[in-house]
Amino acid sequence: MKDYNFDEYFERFPIAMAYVPFQRMSHIYENLDEALKIGTIFPELTKPFVGRRMKK
Repeated sequence: MKDYNFDEYFERFPIAMAYVPFQRMSHIYENLDEALKIGTIFPELTKPFVGRRMKK
């Protein structure tokens, strides 16, 4: 089994730069118990899991 030294591989790749657009949240849930069940206080971020891909 080959012993890999990851330090020598990292030197080959440039540092990544991420672009994350600023999100403006304009509303919050008034019922905080509901927000806790959903997992966010921002309605804009509510993305229910449906067990399949979302259709566009």
